[in-house]
Amino acid sequence: MSIAGNLEKMFSLEGKVVLFTGATGGIGEALVRGLASAGAQMALCDISTEALGKLEKSLADEGVTARGYGLDIMRMDNIRECAEKVTADFGRIDILVNCAGINKREGILDVLEETYDRIMNVDLKGLYFLSQEVVKQSMYKQKSGSIINIASHTSVGALGGVSVYGAAKSAVASLTRSMAVEWAQYGIRANAIAPGHILTPLTTVTWEHPERSAYLRERIAMRRPGTPEDIVGAAVMLASDASAYMSGTMIHIDGGCLAGGSPWPFDTSY
Repeated sequence: MSIAGNLEKMFSLEGKVVLFTGATGGIGEALVRGLASAGAQMALCDISTEALGKLEKSLADEGVTARGYGLDIMRMDNIRECAEKVTADFGRIDILVNCAGINKREGILDVLEETYDRIMNVDLKGLYFLSQEVVKQSMYKQKSGSIINIASHTSVGALGGVSVYGAAKSAVASLTRSMAVEWAQYGIRANAIAPGHILTPLTTVTWEHPERSAYLRERIAMRRPGTPEDIVGAAVMLASDASAYMSGTMIHIDGGCLAGGSPWPFDTSY
């Protein structure tokens, strides 16, 4: 087989089944389409059944095997039912992408208990117990699987106004390492992707704000927001055999933001 053929096979997801939460979100849909383009069959999970129906039809029109499942990630019974249905319908789950997440921007002194509980339940607790169910019902029996948790830049770098979200995403980064350590014996890998400042419908208000967008651009080496499509390559790699010896890792996709900012422009005249 040629080098190109080997490379194509390494990144291929043909015959693989993906359970994907938060499938209709800005980042979620881009990753869904990216994994599908690599040949994966998609079990699309989201609380918005109307949006799921539209995405399912769009993918079907493109020849992708996809099925939508309504999932309230805050309900334990719904988590179990979803994992059971996907396993029954597809026969197996090879890849789990935990992309469902919510946030509310407010200062620590303003956070209500109900807000704290809702963010933690969606961003951490739901991810924790869905992963547990998928491993119990499918990956443990198969002795194989890849789990991809969507963490955040705030897993390592704090921003004002997102204390609960940052705490949850920091825990996701830690949990990913725990999954990698405990489940390696079953042939299961767990990794995380930490997106930086990504332009989505939910963050448009920030990027259109002159002061806030200037603050962010000054701290991003590439001087631009990321796009959901910028994350696709890493997701395909982590889902495929291209990352067969990677586990417990978090990949930062942030345009160089974590590397550090510069207080002055450099001379580029030469």
